[in-house]
Amino acid sequence: MTAERLITEPGQPTIERGAVVIEAGAIAWVGPVDVLPEVYATYPVTRHPRGTILPGLVETHAHPGTYAQVLPPTTSDERHDQARVAFSSVASARQLASVGVTTVQSLGSRYFADVALREAIASGLIAGPRIVAAGPQLTTSAGHAWSTGGEVDSITEIRKAVRDHHKAGVDVIKVMATGGFMTARTAPWNAQFTTEELRVLVEDAHRLGKHTAAHAHGTEGIRRAVEAGIDYIAHASFVDADGRTNVDPDLADLIAEKGVYVDTCSPPSCPQVPGETVTPRARELYEHGVRIVTGNDIGAVWPPSGFTFALKQLEASGLPREEVLRAATSRAAAAVGLGGITGILAPGYAADLIVADGDPLADLGALDHLLEIVIDGRTFTPDPIPPVRARNRRHHRRIAPQRRACRLARPAATAPRPRRQRFHPDRLTTPRS
Repeated sequence: MTAERLITEPGQPTIERGAVVIEAGAIAWVGPVDVLPEVYATYPVTRHPRGTILPGLVETHAHPGTYAQVLPPTTSDERHDQARVAFSSVASARQLASVGVTTVQSLGSRYFADVALREAIASGLIAGPRIVAAGPQLTTSAGHAWSTGGEVDSITEIRKAVRDHHKAGVDVIKVMATGGFMTARTAPWNAQFTTEELRVLVEDAHRLGKHTAAHAHGTEGIRRAVEAGIDYIAHASFVDADGRTNVDPDLADLIAEKGVYVDTCSPPSCPQVPGETVTPRARELYEHGVRIVTGNDIGAVWPPSGFTFALKQLEASGLPREEVLRAATSRAAAAVGLGGITGILAPGYAADLIVADGDPLADLGALDHLLEIVIDGRTFTPDPIPPVRARNRRHHRRIAPQRRACRLARPAATAPRPRRQRFHPDRLTTPRS
């Protein structure tokens, strides 16, 4: 594959007239076309004379099965709910792949549907992005996202749940360190676990080879998660008990010092800040040296079609464009436990890449127009994607008497389906005799 330019990794020099050689799903060689080794001279070539080849994008915070909520119930009970979640997960994953996301970290899925999704894609049964699976989030009884099935109320139950998730085949353990905005009778500013409980979770997860992620809106919950050794923080909203946003600079420094990865998909600041982006804490945390990654709560806050819009919002927040691309590729891959496997175009890495129509280092809008998507060495045929549609933004929502908290307005999760769509066949495997 050749293109006008090649970005092997954001921060590295751009290669003009670059080429990537793919063999058996992996990258065999990258460099300028003019110095292509003779051994590859007879290989078939796909040319993109206007394009830029760069690593595939990474969504570090998604909930693939969420669309099941908009499907009509098949029966009056939940006998078909697992199937609805599974089919919904496939649709969401394929939509993310269709906008150039070649790796997705699921940070919460009922019935361990994300584990099944990972295996279906890895085995070639369906085409889609590389999946990092978490299964149901661990939370307290009646805590945020309790309905996913991961309620725990003691250190013993935490250990049992971590081990049960390991037995089910997850890659990451996700815990709800604070309440949330989308579960009734929980307060986003309140911590749900003690530091010791979170430390036990982290230690057992690491013992089993899993990395950890914490949903954390409230400042105290963030602090406890960081002190416990958590690897990844989702949201990092810094909401205090009065519902107001106050970033703690010392805590931000501690997050940076410990190397915790952070996504900044957060509610707007309270009090309201005119012109604020959907990643309101990004610049301040970045200035403290925090490792920002592209986690957008896809499926809960944004539909898959909102991914590239969220990248532009990171830039609008004050992050340099090159830093945004790093947050979406090499750093994001490391955050989801796939450093050394994907996120960079180099020999030995998985052939996960995209070709943008233009130069994303000059304009992130180039990512809205992709000429080719390659996952694990195979060209992915994108599905039709409904455009993101913004709703009226409501900055505040009453959570409890005398308290107000900030909330993200989100684009519609679905759009009317076109009457006719072209069917794109999945790759078929020929049975062995």
